[in-house]
Amino acid sequence: MEKRKIGIVGCGAIGTAIAKALIKDLSGSARLAAVYDTDIKKARRLAGALGKKNIVASSLAALIKASDFVVEAASAKVSAAIAKKAIEQKRDCMIMSVGGLLGNQSIVALAQKRGSALYIPSGAIGGIDCLKAHRLAGIKKVTLTTRKPAQALRNAPYVLQKKIPLENMREEREIFRGSAKKAISAFPQNINVAATLSLAGIGKEKTMVKIIACPDAHANIHEIEIESKAGRTFIRCENTPSADNPKTSYLAILSALATLKQIFMPVKIGT
Repeated sequence: MEKRKIGIVGCGAIGTAIAKALIKDLSGSARLAAVYDTDIKKARRLAGALGKKNIVASSLAALIKASDFVVEAASAKVSAAIAKKAIEQKRDCMIMSVGGLLGNQSIVALAQKRGSALYIPSGAIGGIDCLKAHRLAGIKKVTLTTRKPAQALRNAPYVLQKKIPLENMREEREIFRGSAKKAISAFPQNINVAATLSLAGIGKEKTMVKIIACPDAHANIHEIEIESKAGRTFIRCENTPSADNPKTSYLAILSALATLKQIFMPVKIGT
C-alpha cells in the first residue's frame, strides 16, 4: 500500500510535534512530504532538525501540490482558508485551529462535494464520542467551564479590551461567561475546545462557556456538562501545558497524533 504524503502548515509547537511523530511512529503508513510556514525560518529550522531540508515548501499551493493529506497547525485566522484550498484540490485535511471553522460551515459542504475528508481531533478535552451520542437523543444543554493560568490569558483580546488586571490576582476569578461564539472571538488562542464542542454538539450559539483565571494554576482544567434525554454526563480534564507553548495543552498535541494513527491504522476504536 502506498504511503500517504503528509504536508504540515504551521511549524510551531503542534506542527513540530506532529512532524516528529510522523517520522517516528507512522513511517510505515505515511511520510512527511512538505512543511510550510509564513515564517520561512521556522519551516527551515524544523526541516533541518528532522534532517529533511528538501521538504520546505515555498508556498501553501506548493505544499498542497506535494501532499495528499494536509495538516493545519497554524492559527484560527487562516485555518478555514487552508482547509478550503486543500479541499478544492481534493486533499484530505486535518484542522487543529478549529475556531476558524465556526463561521465557515460551507467548508463541510465543499468537502462532501469534492469527496475529501475533513478531520477535527478532540483536542484538549475528552468526551466527544459521548457528546455525539447525546446529540442523537436531543441535547438540552452543553456547558464548558475552563480554568487557565492567569498568565496564559493576559494577551487575549477580551482581557486587553476590558483591561482585566491579571498580574496581581490572589484568588481565581471568572472573567468571561457567554456563548461559544463570543468566547472564541474573545479568546481566539485559548478556547479552541469550545469550537470543537460546538461542532460536535448543539452549535456555537447554544454551547455556553465560562472562563476562570487562576493565579497559581499549573494546568488547564476543562469541565464539560452535557444533558439530553439519554441522561447527564460530566467530564473533567486537567491538562499540562505544552513545554514549547503554554497556550496549548500537551493533550491537544497528543490528540492530533492519536487522530492520525486512527486514520492510518486498520483498527478504529471509538466513534
